[in-house]
Amino acid sequence: MALRLGRLGSDPWWRAVLGDYAQLRAASPRCASARVCQLPGTAGPQPRRGLGYGPWARGGSGLGTRLAATLAGLAGLAAAAFGHVQRAEMVPKSSGARSPSPGRREEDGDELARRCSTFMSSPVTELRELRRRPEDMKTKMELMIMETQAQVCRALAQVDGVADFTVDRWERKEGGGGITCVLQDGRVFEKAGVSISVVHGNLSEEAANQMRGRGKTLKTKDSKLPFTAMGVSSVIHPKNPYAPTMHFNYRYFEVEEADGNTHWWFGGGCDLTPTYLNQEDAVHFHRTLKEACDQHGPDIYPKFKKWCDDYFFIVHRGERRGIGGIFFDDLDSPSKEEAFRFVKTCAEAVVPSYVPIVKKHCDDSYTPRDKLWQQLRRGR
Repeated sequence: MALRLGRLGSDPWWRAVLGDYAQLRAASPRCASARVCQLPGTAGPQPRRGLGYGPWARGGSGLGTRLAATLAGLAGLAAAAFGHVQRAEMVPKSSGARSPSPGRREEDGDELARRCSTFMSSPVTELRELRRRPEDMKTKMELMIMETQAQVCRALAQVDGVADFTVDRWERKEGGGGITCVLQDGRVFEKAGVSISVVHGNLSEEAANQMRGRGKTLKTKDSKLPFTAMGVSSVIHPKNPYAPTMHFNYRYFEVEEADGNTHWWFGGGCDLTPTYLNQEDAVHFHRTLKEACDQHGPDIYPKFKKWCDDYFFIVHRGERRGIGGIFFDDLDSPSKEEAFRFVKTCAEAVVPSYVPIVKKHCDDSYTPRDKLWQQLRRGR
């Protein structure tokens, strides 16, 4: 069953999606016909535990939350890092995971080279630097986003079967750079981009003041505040109007104060924007995200799903961008390692949540009218 996605503020087009894990329900008093996916039994206040609870997690979409959505290379990373006004928190998980070994085996260097050989390009940071700090979160995160980029690009290229990704590297004069992978004019995909940014330098005074305004105490040295920001971001546009657009990004930010104290946090999420609503697709997408989140706690998916619903509500149009997904920002608890494992699990869910939907619809028949509606929706 496919339903045409019209303007949320006018026609009551949004049907309820019934399934084991997801259903659509009214979500905003400003637009009675706006519907979003919601798990049965998750309406109302959630228990104060798990990801997304804390003094900054009060809902809404402030300046920074809107800016975070613009993540695309350095500009998006800076927006995500400097402007958001919400905080996500996560309770500790008894996973029995082993602590990192204090030492490093000699063959680890070769293992790193083998791992990097599977990426779309060599990492932004030189291998000798990555080898020097194997247990540093900056190393772990850079390798993870490189891996995510490669996995997504290869999965999309395999589905397309005709076009492949072009790979461009760029450098930032102030420090760091990025890798942009773009597939265009393929058999299945009109355009798909998967980009990496790994940048570092000193925060501007304006950015530092914004962070202080959120309650972060930052001690500068000679008016300088070193930072590192990195992330993977993507927008995927299939040709077929019945195959939905997908967005995702996952990022990490770190600031070092003059006394050596480090502030860090993660952010990100993914969401689906169909031109025509398909009940089975919505259930599959949200089920896959829920299963990923549930590995780290039962309260995570409902909280971050609601955050995404609120985040992508377009106030001046009275409509939502699509059927949502998950979104979180300022995630800095219960530990750096646990937060990283959660983000890694979410990144690994990108391909299984989306690629089966594209495969299902890439050869669906459609009319010029269907294509026009896709372009109109995309333009909004």
